[in-house]
Amino acid sequence: MRNPLGALLTRLAALLGLVLVGALCPAVAHAQEQVRSPGTLAAGLHIRDGRLVEGNGNDFVMRGVNHAHTWYPGRTAQSLADIKAMGANAVRVVLADGHRWSANSSSDVANVVAQCKANRLICVLEVHDTTGYGEDSAAGTLDQAADYWIGLKDVLAGQEDYIVVNIGNEPWGNTDPAGWTAPTIAAVKKLRAAGFRHTIMVDAPNWGQDWQGVMKANARSVYDADATGNLIFSIHMYSVFDTAAEVTDYLNSFVDAGLPLVIGEFGGPADQYGDPDEDTMMAAAQQLKLGYLAWSWSGNTDPILDLTLDFDPARLSSWGKRIFNGVNGIAQTAKEATVFGGGTPGDTQAPTAPGAPTASAVTATSATLTWTAATDDVGVAGYDVVRIDGTTETGVAASTAPTATVTGLTAHTAYTFAVYARDAAGNRSARSSAVNVTTADAPAVACSVGYRVVGEWQGGFQGEITLRNTGSTPVSGWRLAFAFADGQSVTTMWGGTAAQSGGSVNVTPAAYNSTVPAGGSVTVGFIGSKGATNTAPTAFTLNGGACRTT
Repeated sequence: MRNPLGALLTRLAALLGLVLVGALCPAVAHAQEQVRSPGTLAAGLHIRDGRLVEGNGNDFVMRGVNHAHTWYPGRTAQSLADIKAMGANAVRVVLADGHRWSANSSSDVANVVAQCKANRLICVLEVHDTTGYGEDSAAGTLDQAADYWIGLKDVLAGQEDYIVVNIGNEPWGNTDPAGWTAPTIAAVKKLRAAGFRHTIMVDAPNWGQDWQGVMKANARSVYDADATGNLIFSIHMYSVFDTAAEVTDYLNSFVDAGLPLVIGEFGGPADQYGDPDEDTMMAAAQQLKLGYLAWSWSGNTDPILDLTLDFDPARLSSWGKRIFNGVNGIAQTAKEATVFGGGTPGDTQAPTAPGAPTASAVTATSATLTWTAATDDVGVAGYDVVRIDGTTETGVAASTAPTATVTGLTAHTAYTFAVYARDAAGNRSARSSAVNVTTADAPAVACSVGYRVVGEWQGGFQGEITLRNTGSTPVSGWRLAFAFADGQSVTTMWGGTAAQSGGSVNVTPAAYNSTVPAGGSVTVGFIGSKGATNTAPTAFTLNGGACRTT
């Protein structure tokens, strides 16, 4: 779970020019590999050739979410059923060992495992009390977490096909993260000495984000400390990973070294610390066949990270829609573990083509598509919606039901969409007939924007933007867009978060100014870079509608 203080320190470190240290060298990794008999010490889920596989040797790629069981135990039974219904094949469950929060009892944990199995979900169990050790004085140690797991041994033994033991969540803060390595090795060895045969997961230091590269540099030594070879590393990706290069470089470093890795937590919504690049995280995970587990189902202190509103799957947040129904999302990519009988190896028959989609609820930026369901000899697992542009297809949405809402469209623009069906074995149908949709004109917006340069110097400048709500109702969750004409770029912003592509800039609010009251205004400031010319933007849009400039 993201920690505000940790994230702030991370941002400050980045501004001071700290560079990730440590790299994994494939040549060294191969030279240091221990000779092991694959599977002889493994039971159920295990690691083979740097990948997580099931007991039968089939790859298992996690596609799921996190659920905060220890804080919302009364929500777990329904939440697990709903998470499965949304298409997930795995869930990471928050537990407590009693150091910081009340310990989850053996009977409670046994019930969680039983519910995961009943819902055909692979279950990653984690102790949350270790979060931020060394920086957060309330955090417990990995050794204490290991003792908790040993106390659950009778409950967990025999469940190796269905669970992964995540020793401790984000078990080191930003204070002396190099101290993470030895306790991690010791905890792994302690569990193995106690007879645990499960795949063990270990989280990175730096509040899980490893921005100083400690896990990256020491992963081989930690992996080799596990005599069974059934260890998987977990990176948590939040604001540290706000560029495509940072995401792909980190993930590829483990894949290239033949070391198993999963994105054990990640977020997408922008905040005052940065804007995580969730699109690259999900695309890279799909390309590299790495698992991911989004944070989190519901109940966050900061609700911006809730995938569902008040645990209601019918009320997905924008973050939830991205995770479950977006490109490379859960509905599109998850395959059920074969231990539950899903993805029958002999299934080679593709579903029938879905019916031609029809469009409804067409706005300036979205459209809802509905079609007649496909059929399949085993069962339809989901649908993929594509945008057609000549001979090019682009995935734009996915769904487990015969309907989906396509978002992020441009006002007054013609689009062509079609749908594919797929089954649990990955067989894909023929494409449906297409539907043409023209989005509505952008709605009129009662707003004005004032832009001014506060100061300039060679190569840089300070700017200020004031957004005024000239209407009679508040504007919440605003998004302000504009474009620079002379190659300027925003390097630092306060009062909002800037995402820039080329000259185009999108600004989203900070938590404290997310609502612009009727007749009121909000102001954001920024530092930018520039060349010889620094022409001010001439047009601004608020939530897709044009604003008057002042």
